[in-house]
Amino acid sequence: MQIIVVGCGKVGRSIISQLAQENNNVTVIDIDATIIRNISTSYDVMGIVGNGSSFNILAKADLEHTDMLIAVTESDEVNLLTCVIAKLNNSQCHTIARVRSPHYSDERHYLQKGLNLSMTINPEMEAAKEISRLLNFPSAIEIVSFAKDRIDMLRFRVPASSVLIGRSLKDIADLTVNLLVCIIERNSNILVPDGNTVIQEGDILTIIAMPRDAQAFFKKIGVRTNKCKSVMIVGGGQLSYYLAKMLLKSHTDVTIIERDMARCEELVEALPGATIDCGDGTEEELLKEEHLESMDGFVACTGMDEVNAILSLYALKHMGKKVVTKVNHVDFGDVIEGLQLDSIVNPKELTAQQIVQYVRAAGNSMESNVETLYRLMNGRVEALEFLLDKESPIIGPKLAEMQIKKNVLIAGIVREGKLIIPGGQDAFQVGDTVIVVTTNLGFHDIENILA
Repeated sequence: MQIIVVGCGKVGRSIISQLAQENNNVTVIDIDATIIRNISTSYDVMGIVGNGSSFNILAKADLEHTDMLIAVTESDEVNLLTCVIAKLNNSQCHTIARVRSPHYSDERHYLQKGLNLSMTINPEMEAAKEISRLLNFPSAIEIVSFAKDRIDMLRFRVPASSVLIGRSLKDIADLTVNLLVCIIERNSNILVPDGNTVIQEGDILTIIAMPRDAQAFFKKIGVRTNKCKSVMIVGGGQLSYYLAKMLLKSHTDVTIIERDMARCEELVEALPGATIDCGDGTEEELLKEEHLESMDGFVACTGMDEVNAILSLYALKHMGKKVVTKVNHVDFGDVIEGLQLDSIVNPKELTAQQIVQYVRAAGNSMESNVETLYRLMNGRVEALEFLLDKESPIIGPKLAEMQIKKNVLIAGIVREGKLIIPGGQDAFQVGDTVIVVTTNLGFHDIENILA
């Protein structure tokens, strides 16, 4: 596809990196010449210095023949205006705008329809949704959902002295009814397990199941699944606002610590049910005064990754319960992973992931479509959901008869709202949703699974 990306900040750079790897023809626009020079030399893209909301600049980027425009500058208004100009001059162009301000949060669908946008995305709101899910299921390191939230994929660390340790997957079949262990992470290595794989202490398992079956599994192995009833958030930015709003709706006690008095006053007015404390959340005395040790959940949500990491390590030591760390940078995944924090959420990565999902779906002309895309384990694994909406050669044959690529796992078939854990005698049908987990990145179509 021919794609224009306007705005080359952290989100823009992450999107550009992924789109360039997938053989798209990408043109990038930014007002900063140094940024354009750096990106043009780092990736196989064309760079243009200028204001992306200028018709002349867009024309220079060949708007007339562009399939998709993605506007992710720091200004919501510039993003919206850029998309409008693009649509007015190329009615076939898909347009995606990043819209972050809380003022627009309740109007996103109206803006999308009224301005004829293909998609609007709010990184902080998407991150807040993810953190809220984690606080509702504290045992999970990461939760992603498929089939309109009917199916969950959860990552969790096997606790010390767990009943799972030392047992093979086939030996725990009685615990895993309608549940599949897709991936095991062990010492930074990724294993696609079979029935003979033995679970070890410290392993991180990724399972796929319907929510009620996941709950039953965790109950059987003695892992806590009750949602957090009290949560402390350090940092009072937009993500914290969205998160607090969601938690208060679910009757969770929320305490926000924010150092800026003016921002505290805004939060007091916007979040009447929350406790807002003006102070430095990095001070140990203040955390003790706010009874950190008695909280069920802790979210490090300042604007600095290193502060969030230190706060999270402190909370893990003194709380021993659910801790979520927000990170902004996308370049130090291995370092962050090595700290062995609990759950990590990156708003910029979430944004890039959703946009790449849309790009793959829009560029698909075959018999199935990418409905959902997740990048897992620091981008080393993709979990994709394909909708089989037409007849194709892949429909009919049994899985055992197919030549499926290495490192591809058919993790689930969703049929009439129910999850089927597939075996060799199962076959795809029209209308199925198929969930694929793979270390082969870049699948656009279900037929990409075939060798």
